[in-house]
Amino acid sequence: MKSEMRLKILENAYVSVLVDSIYNFSKHEVLDKVTEDKRKVQMLMGKKQVEQFGITKPEDVFVVLSKIFNCTSWEIEQTGNGFEAKAKGCKLCAYAKKLGSESPCDIYCLNPMEGMVKGINSQLNFEISETLWSGKECKVNVSSK
Repeated sequence: MKSEMRLKILENAYVSVLVDSIYNFSKHEVLDKVTEDKRKVQMLMGKKQVEQFGITKPEDVFVVLSKIFNCTSWEIEQTGNGFEAKAKGCKLCAYAKKLGSESPCDIYCLNPMEGMVKGINSQLNFEISETLWSGKECKVNVSSK
């Protein structure tokens, strides 16, 4: 099997495992609690994760994770005191909707990215203004306080 095909299969398997966990957390009515608990850990581990990924700029959290996981593609636009990251498609969100599960956005995407951004600079605001779960795009504003 060619490496490219193998990688595509692994990416899809990874997304499927995440969606399956969301589905089961919801089914057993623990999704909110697990998301809350994981968020605390994700905020604590953000600095270590950016170091492991070699990320030094907040914008690169979105760019590098897109390249590694190939789940979505973020567009970065600089603003007056930060940047806006937008995504118009997400494999994780699409799979979750097809399965009829709850939203995977916070637990597996946005909270980990916020932890990483704040791991670079704890003084940054991380504001989610829209997600693909309920809107037409995922939009995150990162700015100075």
